[in-house]
Order: sequence, then C-alpha cells, then structure tokens
Amino acid sequence: MTEPLNDQLTPMPEDWRRALAVVAHPDDLEYGCAAAIAGWTDGGREVAYLLASRGEAGIDTLDPATCGPLREREQRASAAVVGVSTVEFLDHKDGVIEYGIALRRDIAAAIRRHRPELVITLNHRDTWGGVAWNTPDHVAVGRATLDAASDAGNRWIFPELIEEDGLEPWNGVRWVAVAGSSSPTHAVDATAGLERSVLSLLEHRTYIEVLTQEDPEKYCREFLTGNAQRTAPRFGGKPAVPFEVFSR
Repeated sequence: MTEPLNDQLTPMPEDWRRALAVVAHPDDLEYGCAAAIAGWTDGGREVAYLLASRGEAGIDTLDPATCGPLREREQRASAAVVGVSTVEFLDHKDGVIEYGIALRRDIAAAIRRHRPELVITLNHRDTWGGVAWNTPDHVAVGRATLDAASDAGNRWIFPELIEEDGLEPWNGVRWVAVAGSSSPTHAVDATAGLERSVLSLLEHRTYIEVLTQEDPEKYCREFLTGNAQRTAPRFGGKPAVPFEVFSR
C-alpha cells in the first residue's frame, strides 16, 4: 500500500541571528515574505536587504531616471515598516539583469560583508506554479543567490574580493530560503507580522497605483491575507508565509 504524502510544512529554523534577503526589484520582498521578516526582527534578529536593481523600468509613465530614485525611497520606507534599516542596491539594470559571474560576484561580496546564516531570495524557476511565466530578472537573481551562497565561502572563487576589498570568505550560510516557490517545504507563522506586511507593501504606492485600479489598501490586504490563509491548512491552521528551504 502506498503511504499518503505528508504535505504539512515544517517550521523554519530559528537558531540564527542574521539574514540577508536578495531580490531583483523593489516590492519583491513585500509581495513575497515581509510578514515573516517582521516577526523575525521583532524577535531581535538582524535582516538586511540587497536589491539587484532599483526597479527603474517598472512604470511605463515614468522615465527610469525619475522612477529609480522614487522606487528606492519607497523601498527604504517599506523596509523600515518591518524593522529593516539596511537596504543596499547593486545597480544592475532593471528588466535585463543577467545571470552570470558579475551578478554572482556582487551577491557573494554582500554575503561576505553581512555574514548571514540565512539567505532569502525569490522564486528562481521559470514559472509561478507552472501557470504564469516568471520574469528573467527573478530567475537570474534567484539562481545567482543560490550559487553565491556557496561562492561566498570559497576563497579561490572571486579572490579579488579578498585582495581588493578585504572581504574574507564566509562559509556560515546554513540555509537559503526561497519565497514564492511552488514547492515549499517550510513556513513561518504570519500572524504577528501580517498587518505590518500590508503597510509595508502600501509604501510602494506609486507602483501599486499603476498596477491596479483597486483601492491600494484593499488590494494589498486581500493579496497578502489571501496568500497567508491559503498556506494555513498546511501549517496547523495558522496564516503563514511558505518557503522552499535548501540546507547547506
């Protein structure tokens, strides 16, 4: 007889102090996992954000020179809502971020600077659940982050980071957690952070007002609450943020 599959999600590891979240654009984390981040910072953990671009190509009615600084300001305000004060940008070009050595090096350098035990990124696969096509930026940054978590610990990969920047290898990354995955393995209780995740997403008001004709607060609340509630049956009935966790 075939045993039934256990589709329950495991609680995320808690024996860590520092995390680095690496994504392609402003708002990626707010759509993906800000409720979990709010809970972590409440508990005294340090979380820093690293964005590959400034989202400058994201609004058709704004030229990139105007849009980039605006979205950067919104991202910093958004991060502050969930207790994150360190937000860094790599200045790869929005919409045409390339997976490759340059991106891996930049992310590995950030990992060496911040020395996280947990690295967070967004769905690196071609599709969202096999239904909607993912963007090349998300795929490139997600894949590069998974690779850079190993690169950061190897002194013979990107030796210039030691020679030129004084960044010694960091082999302390224990997990990479992928938000927005169609194959989640773990989850974080979103109860305490859910309201702040809504307020955090609302800080991206300029982008949201272009994205939808709905009332921005209604849109953000329904989107994030709905996602958390859909995960609840797999996590003891509690609204939750799911992650696919890769151990190292």
